Amino acid sequence: MIEHKSISLADQVFERLETDILSGRYQPGDVLTELKLVSDLGVSRTPIREALRRLEQEHIIEISQKGILVLGVSQKDLEDILEIRSRIEGLAAYMAALNITDEQLEELREAVDLQEFYVPKKDAVRINVMDSKFHRLIYRFSGSVPLYDTLMPLHKKVLKYRKASVENEVRSAHSLQEHRAIFDAIAAHDAPLAEKRMKAHIANAKEFIQKKGNH
Repeated sequence: MIEHKSISLADQVFERLETDILSGRYQPGDVLTELKLVSDLGVSRTPIREALRRLEQEHIIEISQKGILVLGVSQKDLEDILEIRSRIEGLAAYMAALNITDEQLEELREAVDLQEFYVPKKDAVRINVMDSKFHRLIYRFSGSVPLYDTLMPLHKKVLKYRKASVENEVRSAHSLQEHRAIFDAIAAHDAPLAEKRMKAHIANAKEFIQKKGNH
C-alpha cells in the first residue's frame, strides 16, 4: 500500500513502481494492467496513469492497447549506463574534491564508516543503502546541478545489479576499499586522484556485473 506522505501521490506511485521494476520485482516482458496496479497499490487510476506516463518517458515501460509492458533495463542499456557513468562519475568526484565543505566531508565519511560497519555483518540491505548514499552525496557535493540530474537516474537504473554486487562478499569488501580510497582523495582535495579512483571503481563494478551476466 502507498502511504500518504507530503510528496504527491503520483510521485509516490512513480517511485514505488520504478523501484519495483528496477529491482526486478516486475520482470522485463511482464504485462501489467491499471486494474492490477490499483489493487496492488490501493490508489485510484489517476495517480497511476500519471506515474505510468513518466515511466514510459524513462523507457522502462511501454504502454499499448494490450497493456503495460515492462521493459526494465536491457543488457545493452546496462552496458551503456556503465560506460556513461565511467566517463562522467569521475568528473563528479573531481568536482567534489574541489568544492566539498568540512561539514559535507563528515557526511561523506559517515556513509563510508557505516558501510564499513555493515560489510562484516553481511547486512546487504544496509550496505546497499550506504553504497548508494556514498555516490549520491558525491553527485550532490560536486556542486553541479546538471551533473547531479544526469547521474542520479543512471544510478537508479542499475538498482538490481548493485543489489547483486553488495550481496557478493568479495565484491562488497573490494567496493568498500575503493570507496575509502575515493573518500581519502576527496578529503585531501586531490581532484585528479579522486577522479582516477572513481573511474577505477566504476570500471571494477562494470567488470563484476559483466561477469555475473555471462554466468
